Amino acid sequence: MSERSLSLGAHGGVAYPERELPRENWYEQGVRAFQGRLGRTLWSGGRALGRIPALVEAAAEGVAALDGAGLRARAAAVGQRLRREGLQAEPAAAAFALVREAAQRTLGLRHYDVQLMGGWVLLSGRLAEMETGEGKTLTATLAAATAALGGLPVHVITVNDYLAERDAETMAPVFEALGLTTGRVLQGMDPEARRAAYACDITYGTNKEVAFDYLKDRIALGGLRSRLRARVGRISGGAAAPSRLLLRGLYFAIVDEADSVMVDEARTPLIISGPSNSDGREQVYSLAVELARGLEVGRDFRVTPREREVELTAPGKQRLAERAPAEGVWTGPRRREELVTQGLSALHLYRRDEHYLVRDDKVQIIDEYTGRVFGDRSWEQGLHQMIETKEGVTVTGQREPLARGTYQRFFRRYLHLAGMTGTASELASELWSVYDLEVVRLPTHRPVRRHLVGRRVFPTTARKWQYVARRVHQETAAGRPVLVGTRSVAASDDLAAVLAAAGIPHRVLNARQDEEEAAVVAEAGWSGRVTVATNMAGRGTDIKLGEGVEEAGGLHVIATEFHDSRRIDRQLFGRCARQGDPGSYELILSLEDELARTFGSGAPRWLLGRLAWLPGLRHAAFGYLRRTQRRAERLHSGMRQDLLKSDERLEDSLSFSRHRE
Repeated sequence: MSERSLSLGAHGGVAYPERELPRENWYEQGVRAFQGRLGRTLWSGGRALGRIPALVEAAAEGVAALDGAGLRARAAAVGQRLRREGLQAEPAAAAFALVREAAQRTLGLRHYDVQLMGGWVLLSGRLAEMETGEGKTLTATLAAATAALGGLPVHVITVNDYLAERDAETMAPVFEALGLTTGRVLQGMDPEARRAAYACDITYGTNKEVAFDYLKDRIALGGLRSRLRARVGRISGGAAAPSRLLLRGLYFAIVDEADSVMVDEARTPLIISGPSNSDGREQVYSLAVELARGLEVGRDFRVTPREREVELTAPGKQRLAERAPAEGVWTGPRRREELVTQGLSALHLYRRDEHYLVRDDKVQIIDEYTGRVFGDRSWEQGLHQMIETKEGVTVTGQREPLARGTYQRFFRRYLHLAGMTGTASELASELWSVYDLEVVRLPTHRPVRRHLVGRRVFPTTARKWQYVARRVHQETAAGRPVLVGTRSVAASDDLAAVLAAAGIPHRVLNARQDEEEAAVVAEAGWSGRVTVATNMAGRGTDIKLGEGVEEAGGLHVIATEFHDSRRIDRQLFGRCARQGDPGSYELILSLEDELARTFGSGAPRWLLGRLAWLPGLRHAAFGYLRRTQRRAERLHSGMRQDLLKSDERLEDSLSFSRHRE
C-alpha cells in the first residue's frame, strides 16, 4: 500500500473513520511533487505487479474443486488472513483466485492477466489506466472483494446511476458467492434505503450521491461537536443521533472513470441547501429578468463566455439605478446589481437544451460531462429561479446553503483511495498533487485495432451536418453501425433533423431519452444502426457488435465537435474497437462549434472560414480548433486550482471549529 497519513475522525464520541487532511507549505508541496514524478518512474510495486498472475495461479490450486459452501469457507479464511497481514501481495493473490473462480461460476467470465494486474494496482492505492473495453468493471471486483474480505467497507463510485445500477446488479452474484453483500445508492432513494445500502460490504453509487450523503452526515455530526451534545442527542434520539448517519465512514473507495469524477467535475462545488423564507421573491426574480432584458450588450454589460461571467459597465449601472424601483431590495446598489447580473447570466450564459432541459414544467440541469439530467439539483443564489422565470415555468422556492465542500476534499478523506479510467496519463501530475494517486498504465489484453479514417473542418455547422449525413449513409450502406457523438442535446436534435430529412433511420440518446439508454446501447452495434448520442454513450458503455459487423469493419464513430478535454474525445473514440474488435473513427468539425466560438479568436476564425476550401488550410483549421481545446483545458485546470485554494481558505477561516463543511 502507498503510505498515507491516516486517522479516525471522532465527532463528539462518534467514530466516523476518515482521513485527516494535512496542510502543506510550499516546500512540502514541492518535495511531494518531486516524489510523484520519481514514483511514476521507479514505482517499486511494478515488480509485484508483474508477478501477480503467477501468485494467483499458485493460490488457485484446489479452488476449482470447492463447492459453493467450500468457496465461502475459503473466502472467510482468506479474510482472516487479510485482517492479520493487511492487503499484502500473497493474501491478496489468494483472494484474487477466489474472486476469479466466483466470476467464472456466476458470470462465465474469467479475469485476464492484465485484469489481475489492474486489481493489484487498485488494491495498492493507485490509479489503473486501462484502455477502453479492457473490462474495468470486472477488474474492480478483485480489489473490492479483497478489501471487503479484509473487513473494509468498500465504495465503488462511478459517473451515473445507470452504470452504478448495472454494475451492482451484474457483479452481485460474484460477491454473493464469496459471502459478501452488495448495495447500491441511486438518486431518489430514501434515507433508510441508503443506510441499508451503505451497511453492505460493497456499495455501488455515483460520485454525487455518495459525496452528498457524506455532507448530510457532516450536518448530522455538527450537532455532536461536544460530548454534552452527543449525550443529549443519544438520549433524545434527535436528528443528530449516530443512528441517523448514512455512511459508516470513508474506508476504501474505487473510483471508476476517475478522470471524469475527480478532475472534470471537480470544478463544481458540492452544496447542500434547504428551503428558505422566499416570500415575495418570485416578484424580485421576475423584475430582475425584466430589467436584464432591457440592458444592451456591449453598452450596459459585457459577457465573457469562456469564464462564464457577466459584468455591468458604469453606464449599465447608471441605467439600472434609473429604472429599478426605489423600494425594498432595489434601494441598495450592490444588491440591485447582483440581482440583475444573475438575470443577465440566466439570459446570456445558460442555454436551453445545452445547459438545461425544460420538462414537466421544470428546469432540469444537464451534466455537461455525462449528458444526463440532475433530477434534484438546482443553481444557487437565485439563478435557478431566474432561469425558470426566463422559460415561463413554475418558479420554485429559493434554497439556502446548509453545507458545502469539494470533490477534492471529499475523496482525499478516504483512508484508502484508488481509481481506474481509460484516459489519465495527461492528468498524472494533477492526480498526484491533489489526491496522492499515482497513475499506472496497463497493457491491453489484445492488440488495439482502432484507426483514424479522416478529419474534416467546415466553415459552417450546416455544411458539417450535411457531410456527417453523407458519411453515415456511406458507412451504413457497407453494413457497419455508426455512433455519432455530439456535445449537447440541441446539437443531437439538429443532427437528427438532418438525418430524418435525408431518410436515414436513426436513434437519439440524450438527456431526453435517458430512460431508453440500455435499449439503445444494446442495439447500437447492429449492422446498419445509426445512434446519435451525447456524452451519455461516452463512458462505461460497451457496444456489442452484431452478426456480420466484425467482417464489415466494426463500429464506426464520428465526433462532430471537440469537447473541453481531449480525454473526453478519446472516451468517445473508445466506444469502437474494444477487446480486439475492429473499428474506426473520424472527426467532422466546424469553425462555428462551441469551443471555437468561446475560446477562439474572431479574426483567424473568420479568415479560416472564408479560405477553408483551400487544401493547404485544412490542416491549419484543424490546428486552430485543437488550440481552442487546449485553452479550455488550461482554463478549467486553473478553475479547479482556484476552487481548491478557496476551499482551503474557507477551512482556515473556520479552523476554530471542528465542523468545517
